[in-house]
Amino acid sequence: MTKIAFIGAGSLEFTRGLARDIFTFPLLKDATISLMDIDAERLEFARQSVQRIVDMGGYPATVEATMARAEALERADAVLCTILAGGTDVWRHDIEIPKKYGVDTNIGDTRGPSGIFRALRTIPVMLDIIKDVERHCPDATFLNYTNPMAMLCRAMQRESFVRITGLCHSVQGTAMMLARWIGAPYHEITYTCAGINHQAWYLKFEWNGQDAYPLIREAVKNPGTYNEEIVRNEMFLHLDYYPTESSGHNSEYNWWFRKRPDLIEKYCTHGTGWNPGEYAYILKEYQAREHTWKDDVRQWLAQDAPISLERGQEYAAHIINAWKGGKAFSFNGNVPNTGLITNLPEGACVEVPVFVDKAGFHPVHVGPLPPQCVALNHVNVMVEEMAVEAALTGNPRLVFQAIAYDPLTAAVLSLAEIKEMVNEMLQQNQDYLPQFEHFEV
Repeated sequence: MTKIAFIGAGSLEFTRGLARDIFTFPLLKDATISLMDIDAERLEFARQSVQRIVDMGGYPATVEATMARAEALERADAVLCTILAGGTDVWRHDIEIPKKYGVDTNIGDTRGPSGIFRALRTIPVMLDIIKDVERHCPDATFLNYTNPMAMLCRAMQRESFVRITGLCHSVQGTAMMLARWIGAPYHEITYTCAGINHQAWYLKFEWNGQDAYPLIREAVKNPGTYNEEIVRNEMFLHLDYYPTESSGHNSEYNWWFRKRPDLIEKYCTHGTGWNPGEYAYILKEYQAREHTWKDDVRQWLAQDAPISLERGQEYAAHIINAWKGGKAFSFNGNVPNTGLITNLPEGACVEVPVFVDKAGFHPVHVGPLPPQCVALNHVNVMVEEMAVEAALTGNPRLVFQAIAYDPLTAAVLSLAEIKEMVNEMLQQNQDYLPQFEHFEV
């Protein structure tokens, strides 16, 4: 019998979807799902939600709920992490302070000043979790869904021997979108995608073994298709390879789209896809959810009609099934760069194809990325390397230097202005940075 621990189970949509997927595998239908969260109310809703899936599917599974992390982790075979360190009252300042200085943020959970400060607060929590994993289930597979993905995984992979990878739905989600644009059934698409989280590139994208990039280039000429992903389509048209993750996210990760109001208006305001680029989109989204989540969950639990038990598109359940002896599975995961991408730094967290079976993870050697792709990746990797080192050592100077090289920040502010902004952000966050003794650059 497999035991799967959910740390941060109060992330209800993830918990419901991942639990549903797990039970669709015969090897996992009798699993013990151990839910853990620090919010008792959210934890109880999660328990009820997963139990409802078990009852509707008639699965011989067990659902546990606990606020004790050690209890959830004890003898677990797999650990899924979906935590959020702090609420909107904490991380709103990650977005609002940079805006005051002219750095306009759409999402702010992965890169830039906001992503770096989220990493500074979250890395100590993640290291506490992974040390508990070492104590209570050292042979478990640890699957991280928490952002900022690359910085958190890099910190844990540096500090722990546990089998760790980070999972993001942007790779398969983008591949499905591109397949839809060219009219291809998704099961006929194959691709090689590599780079860094939220900024990987489809080095190959094929339909029935034939290069599909000419069809994608033709598709983006359609105004409706172009407007669905304006930022990413512009990147593709100029850099020749399609990037993962939404236009809203990608607009923050480079110099080109958010450094002037006219560019924000042109590229980041009128897209029709998910989070096209509105300032503080994710902050507003979370604030809205805080007011409605209880009613939403109650409504879901009270549905008379059967809920769908069909498997979704996330990787986690496939990975756990393969790890427990089921069919081997390939996915894109965040792993240390052990010569996998030869023109990115050794040890950095990269997102590459990975095969998993009962022997563990087998990352795929990719080789060099195209120069126009690796140039952008390399800048962001080095920012992440400095930020992780800052988080592990409590060095405020490195926080400043990391943010000084962030592409968008550097396009908008001088070094002196960046220093002033970072000092203000450090002061705002000092109660949440236990690894720091000083809060001034």
